[in-house]
Amino acid sequence: MKNKIKSMIVIPLIMFFIMSITTIYSISLTNNINNIVTKQFVWYLIGFFIIILTTKKKLYKILDYSVPLYVFFNILLFLLLIFGTEVNGSKCWFTIPKIGSFQPSEFMKIVLILINAKTLSAYEKKISNRTFKDDMKVFFIIMGITLIPSILTFLEPDTGMVIIYFLISFAMLFIYGIRKSIFIILIVLASVLIGGFLYFYFNYQDNFINIFGTSFFYRIDRLLDWSNKSGMQLTNALASIKAAGLFGFGIGNTPIYIPESHTDFIFSVYSSNFGLIGTVILITTILLFDINLLVYATSPIDKKHKYIIIGFITMILYQQIQNIGMNIGLLPITGITLPFISYGGSSLLSYMIGIALILNYEKDYVK
Repeated sequence: MKNKIKSMIVIPLIMFFIMSITTIYSISLTNNINNIVTKQFVWYLIGFFIIILTTKKKLYKILDYSVPLYVFFNILLFLLLIFGTEVNGSKCWFTIPKIGSFQPSEFMKIVLILINAKTLSAYEKKISNRTFKDDMKVFFIIMGITLIPSILTFLEPDTGMVIIYFLISFAMLFIYGIRKSIFIILIVLASVLIGGFLYFYFNYQDNFINIFGTSFFYRIDRLLDWSNKSGMQLTNALASIKAAGLFGFGIGNTPIYIPESHTDFIFSVYSSNFGLIGTVILITTILLFDINLLVYATSPIDKKHKYIIIGFITMILYQQIQNIGMNIGLLPITGITLPFISYGGSSLLSYMIGIALILNYEKDYVK
């Protein structure tokens, strides 16, 4: 049964590979971006090689290195603020000569999943009859672990990635079985803080800019911009999707220029090229992939493995919903890419490492 589920995870991966390479090739024909097809192809090959290489390996041992990995990537996030390459006002990447760029925050997502899994499974074994105080302790420890990379990533700035960090941790805490009352308290406090923050933003904009700066004001403005469907990215993306019809315009025939078409807005290009039928195939493949990950998570596996799968599913599912939602004007534009489809070596390799962990994780039997 497990082998069948695993094959139903790999098949969509191959479909994603074909869709990604085809769409990026189409973009390269119209936007004259050099080498993006070759690079994406190579990164996919490396990713598949990682999955094959780790077949039947006891990857649960990687949890023993989760703390050093966590420290290492936090150091990278800090150094990024000093030595990172600035692109569109953000320092999210190190530039590696003749290779390309490297984005530490993409790998931090996987590291965060690993260290959370190690922490939660350790407390689960340590505490048998948990009290409210025990759950609060675990909650604050996980929030502390999440907060450090979140602050460093927020300063880059990359708000979308910070949201992913917290969603991963909340989902893993939920699987841990933390008391619902803690989540209710958190939701109430967050609602009050966000409400007060937005009231200050809308009614005292001059003071807001004086305190937080114009850069942060622009980031909030960009997040809220989707509500009136303004902005060239969204306007052009919607126009290209609506005009595509049943079969689309074909490869290399995107009728309108879309900024960030190979990353954030690749869904719009794909829909424009392949129309409604192609979009249905993509959405079906995504659903097949997600459902089989969820089925695998509910199969008889140890709790550490379950934490890892749930963390990964949360990350992937949010990015899928957010990316497609912002492409069609239903959600704010946050710079979130479409997993396995958008161009990017750091993101793609981090996803493939996550898949390798899920597919090849052996049960840690304790006899």
